[in-house]
Amino acid sequence: MFRWGIRSRLLVSFLLLGIITLSLLGGYILWYFYQHNLESLTSNLLTHAQVTEQFLLHSMHTPEGKASLDPEVKELAAKNNLRITIVDTAGTVLADSWENPEMLENHLSRPEISDAIRQGTGTSIRYSTTLHQNLLYAAIPIRQQGELLGVVRVASTLAYVEAGFGQIRSAVLAALFLVALLTILLSLRLAKHYTAPLEDITAAALAIANGDLKRRVHTHTGDELDFLSQALNNLASNLDDKIHEAQAETQKLSLILQHMDNAVILLDRYGRVTAINKMAKDTFSIDDAMMGQHNLQVIGNSLLNQAIQETLQSSVNKSIDLKTNIGGNKRVFRVFVAPIIDPEQETTGILTVFHDITVLQEIHERQAEFVANASHELATPLTAIKGFAETLLDGALQDPELSSRFVNIIHNQAERMHRLVKDLLQLAKLNSQEYRQQISLEPVKLQPLLETVVQELLPNIERKEQHLSLEVTENLTIPAHPDWLKQALVNLLDNSNKYTPNEGKIIITAWQEATQACIRIQDTGLGIPSQDLPLIFERFYRVERARTRSTGGTGLGLAIVKFITEMHGGQINVTSELNRGTAFTLRLPLGPAPEKPSE
Repeated sequence: MFRWGIRSRLLVSFLLLGIITLSLLGGYILWYFYQHNLESLTSNLLTHAQVTEQFLLHSMHTPEGKASLDPEVKELAAKNNLRITIVDTAGTVLADSWENPEMLENHLSRPEISDAIRQGTGTSIRYSTTLHQNLLYAAIPIRQQGELLGVVRVASTLAYVEAGFGQIRSAVLAALFLVALLTILLSLRLAKHYTAPLEDITAAALAIANGDLKRRVHTHTGDELDFLSQALNNLASNLDDKIHEAQAETQKLSLILQHMDNAVILLDRYGRVTAINKMAKDTFSIDDAMMGQHNLQVIGNSLLNQAIQETLQSSVNKSIDLKTNIGGNKRVFRVFVAPIIDPEQETTGILTVFHDITVLQEIHERQAEFVANASHELATPLTAIKGFAETLLDGALQDPELSSRFVNIIHNQAERMHRLVKDLLQLAKLNSQEYRQQISLEPVKLQPLLETVVQELLPNIERKEQHLSLEVTENLTIPAHPDWLKQALVNLLDNSNKYTPNEGKIIITAWQEATQACIRIQDTGLGIPSQDLPLIFERFYRVERARTRSTGGTGLGLAIVKFITEMHGGQINVTSELNRGTAFTLRLPLGPAPEKPSE
């Protein structure tokens, strides 16, 4: 379908205006020339009529004179190539230069005759069927001393007027044609002049609309179009800046989302997945093919779907704890569910953020377990102390042998409580990051430190007639806190002493291996079952609880050893074989002290 552009409309408007103007001007010129010629001819005819009146006035008084009018009229008309007609007051034609008067009808009703009688002059134009052309008639009355004697009418063909008019018309039309051509050329020029800036602005606007925000338009018209082009340039520049800002913000948001530790999933109002971050992909094994699927198909959890539906209905934030089993691994998420609300306050989607609280949940469970274990461990000796104290109060004090045995039991249970409380305090210190930041390490020679540990436990070792050997690489020095490292070595040697039978062997060796110092305490004791090895460093964990409780252990010694080893930037591992013995190996760095952990 043809579309009228501004240039086309301007061109048509200019052309129509030019054509109308030229047509009116040409029409007026032609009318003016025609009227001028017609008036000139009329004036000429009236002059001839007046001359004829004066010439024939004497013949109008007598019948003989009237009879001689016809040849006189013909003679006058022939000289001037005119038609002259003489009519009396009754309308009878007395003489006519072209026709026989007797053959002509009464002329009193002719408009030029009647007007001449009434007004003094009369003119009219009529078509002659005889000559087949228009004739101009002019008539005046013949009067003498106020008496009306008749009317003289002079007529001339309009062929000369029309011929002249035709020549003038041709000239005018030719001139108008030339002017029309000039008008067309000028219209084209003006249309182009006025529309070229608009076309530039339109092209720039289309380019900007299609994304070319670097496009600019420059006009130099000195009018409103300059302001329009400048406004368009400013709009493109501002839009470009805003888009770059939005892209930068989007990129930042994308980077934040993609590098978040939390899984983020966006859903539409129907619960279908519309966007996810990398953590969500990795956590829930979501691929691109799952985009657009319902959350029940992707996550497969009805509790989560219920929370999403409730949020869609209420438009209120919601938080739930979600337990999942992903790839055989049990994980716990705290899920934040929030509505996405548009400017019309309509909920258009759902934002779900999955915060993995599995470790936190485990810590809470361990804390609860620790409190329960500590309470149990404290309750056992307290119950024994309370029971035997009541027995003594009930009269057992009177029996020296019985009271001595009960007091000894109370003393042992109190010692057990003391050891437990001491270990708990040590563990609490090691758990405190503030305390660990205050610890400073210093160069410690292992040979004298190990000898001090052996001397401290030597009475217990000799009591069980155990064989102990100590081999240390000469001048082996490490950065360490001497008291805490001594405590770890005491705990390990005490374990070997307790769980190694009489006359068993305990071997302590220390050596350098690359950039580490290795300390191994090996015994020929009872050994540890393989299924218990991964758990022995847990708090309150005991291998065969009844047996270990009988040795006076608190179940915290190895946990303390592990904390101390890690505090020094080292590692501890254990190997064991039932009924053949156990070996604990500490590996501590020889280099600078490890950085203190930040809070």
